[in-house]
Amino acid sequence: MNYEALATVSKYQWLRRKQVEALTSLSRSSIYRLMGKGKFPQSKGILGGNIVIWEKKEVEDWMEEQIKIAVA
Repeated sequence: MNYEALATVSKYQWLRRKQVEALTSLSRSSIYRLMGKGKFPQSKGILGGNIVIWEKKEVEDWMEEQIKIAVA
């Protein structure tokens, strides 16, 4: 099944970890470290936790907030 195609049809757009890494330029370890500190959107397990996704809007909102903090 093509999960990327499914994500674009649904109300929510989902990102897999590698997509989150590419979008944010963060490494896997940085993403999970920030999540652990509550400073990055939490991932969600779907299909019984076998697939880990992030909601694209949550990640984009986080990125926008980081820009606001940087220019403040």
